[in-house]
Amino acid sequence: MTRRPPRVPASRALASRVLASALTAGVLVSLSACSLLERPETAKFDVSPASPTATASPTTSATPSLTDAQARDALLGPAELGERWSATQGGATWRDGLLKGRTDAADCQRLLDGLYAEDLLGKPKGAGAVVGLDQSDTEAQLRYQVAAYGGPAEVDAKMAWLRTLPEKCAEFTATDVRGERQTVRVVPAALPGVGDAREGLRMTMSGEGDLYGETPTLTLDFAAVRVGDRAVSLTNGGLGGAEEDFTNQAVQLGTQRLQNVLAGRTTPNQPANRPADQPADQPADQSTGVPAEQQSAEEG
Repeated sequence: MTRRPPRVPASRALASRVLASALTAGVLVSLSACSLLERPETAKFDVSPASPTATASPTTSATPSLTDAQARDALLGPAELGERWSATQGGATWRDGLLKGRTDAADCQRLLDGLYAEDLLGKPKGAGAVVGLDQSDTEAQLRYQVAAYGGPAEVDAKMAWLRTLPEKCAEFTATDVRGERQTVRVVPAALPGVGDAREGLRMTMSGEGDLYGETPTLTLDFAAVRVGDRAVSLTNGGLGGAEEDFTNQAVQLGTQRLQNVLAGRTTPNQPANRPADQPADQPADQSTGVPAEQQSAEEG
């Protein structure tokens, strides 16, 4: 007579299957952990002065697109813009008085908020640095930033949105912090043909009444230029107006300076177009930063 094998109780069979599944899962977890340990480059954390919060950005490259030192060296200083400019003495009162305005148009509110928060290109995803400059005669303020972002497409998307504002926000009404109505106008601004992509705007804000002892007529330029996944951006202006020449000069020299820094051609903390020992009235070759007379002597 053939003897049947003893029946395994259902509870024991279920327990065996559960144990086998647990062991299999444990093996998979172990293998996954080993894989992660073998590839430490799968996550990179960048902390910069322009973005104090650590941001995880997956990357396969060990070389950052912009270092903190490069961002600082790429900043403009008063020497690039002329003797009327100096290090800033602090934020102007019109920032809170006018840029905190409210409007019902969503894109126009986003513009005001971005100008006030100084993040129209979004928060940097890597290294960055910022400098503020004041102009003595018009009391204009220039805020200049160099930063790395998530990628060229991210910056281009922000620029594409900025490009729509002269139509979407050609003219709208905003209410300032005092409850006064302000008429805001936005027009495109032409920029020098530098970098990989660029966008410029000019915003004027005017109203009735008196703000801090004078009629509140604010003129503010915004400009941004992309260089790879890095960008230079600036705002320039104030209640005394915004001089287009200075905006374009900052864009031209700032982009050139960033490109030189990335290529290792600029001495840290010195003007991109003038070495430390070069007299202010002696022109320099724009591609090398070497005085023209010195370059001719060396070539001869």
